[in-house]
Amino acid sequence: MPVVLQDLLNLLSPPVPELGPGPRPGVLGVDKLDVQLRKALAGVPFSTQQPIRATVYLWHDHFENAHSIAQGIETADGSYLHGILHRREPDYPNARYWFHRVGNHPCFIPLAEKAAALLSTPTASQLQKRLVPGGKWDPVAFIEACEAASKADPEVDLLREIQAAELRVLLERFVPGRSPFQ
Repeated sequence: MPVVLQDLLNLLSPPVPELGPGPRPGVLGVDKLDVQLRKALAGVPFSTQQPIRATVYLWHDHFENAHSIAQGIETADGSYLHGILHRREPDYPNARYWFHRVGNHPCFIPLAEKAAALLSTPTASQLQKRLVPGGKWDPVAFIEACEAASKADPEVDLLREIQAAELRVLLERFVPGRSPFQ
């Protein structure tokens, strides 16, 4: 049974994650997620399943589960997942550490495009200049923006949408048999 990207993307449905750890309404429990993931990932190698699981767990605020998976992925993808997790904890210095280990990740190109589109309004132009300078995604600037934002900050909703796009882009990358960014 082939992995269907839409089935996995359906697990990343609104509401979008908070910048911090939550809690928030609308998240699924690990047991329910595991049932759906087991169906969606039937026949997929374990090594491919793991980053998908970590991404879905992060979306649904299951940090311990996502963390145990990310620790075992010793690639730029694992560092990326680890960085997101620590950014949301929030443990910003640790998030910076992991994003420095990521290097120039292939997800940065589509993420820069999606972030630029979300930030294309005149009121978001300064944020766009910080997060997507010269059209390139700056993950450390995103960490700093998340760190500086308060729940009352008007930029919080935009930052949450960008974070949601980031998780969706990662999930697309992990789906086997697909070009990572079709």
